[in-house]
Amino acid sequence: MQTNNDKSTQLFLGIDGGGSKCKAVLMNGSGETLGVGLAGPANPTHSVAQAIESISCAAKLALADARLPQEQLSQLVAGVGLAGVNLPKYFQKIEDWQHPFAAMFLTTDLHIACLGAHDGHDGAVVITGTGSCGYALVNGQQTMVGAHGFPHGDKGSGAWLGLQAVQKTLKALDGLIAGSTLPERLLSQLGCQSDVELVEAVVGKNANFYARFAGLVFDAADQGDPIAMAIVAEGAGYIRSVIERLRKVNPPRISMIGGLTGLYANWLDEAISAQVQPAIKPPEVGAVLFAQQQIQQQPANRAS
Repeated sequence: MQTNNDKSTQLFLGIDGGGSKCKAVLMNGSGETLGVGLAGPANPTHSVAQAIESISCAAKLALADARLPQEQLSQLVAGVGLAGVNLPKYFQKIEDWQHPFAAMFLTTDLHIACLGAHDGHDGAVVITGTGSCGYALVNGQQTMVGAHGFPHGDKGSGAWLGLQAVQKTLKALDGLIAGSTLPERLLSQLGCQSDVELVEAVVGKNANFYARFAGLVFDAADQGDPIAMAIVAEGAGYIRSVIERLRKVNPPRISMIGGLTGLYANWLDEAISAQVQPAIKPPEVGAVLFAQQQIQQQPANRAS
């Protein structure tokens, strides 16, 4: 692919795709944001077809937001970071897609999150949102901690917190634990009266569903509820251990990103919190930085 010599006219698309949404940003080569788009889930382990649909939709929305014609999809250099493509099977499925872009460079959502957080430079990130994991990129070497998925992994995440709340509530309804307001809060939010109703409400639900109750757990913990405090403390302990593991590879910076970052702030040791610095840019911009890096590493006038 031949790129334009005028950096301001070369268009880059950054995609951050996860289990609940797909974010797109359209930028020129000078780093100016021209448009953004938001579409549905884009984790290919859940549905390859849905992931492809969401990427395409988000890209078109970003073009529309920039007041550019849809035909310019074919002129975009796309950096795409997706959850789930750390599994080779799903990486290959997306790689095999006959995409509409001038070029597409695929990597994990963790990689682009790290690039964004540290403005394209080496560093580490701990993600605490619906899921949880740690990732570092130092001297070209990647280190991943967690990212095993819910419910068998993702400890400390929103989904894990919600699942813990459900499990503790069922124990309370069985008369095995007492002295907590957490069960009452959860039952009220779900409109349930009994253990049977609660099980019916949660059976077969995914990580996004359970993550809805993370704020409820933190609220109860902040008000001194002993069960909620124990759950949050266990989650914070896991996040701390992930940070300590990532520090062993000596990243220049480390950031926490995700919806629970602020909620966990008061539950981490001061020494740990002091090591964490704010993310510089969001993951979707990290995807643009990734695409630009790949272009630079290729022979002149070529891209795949």
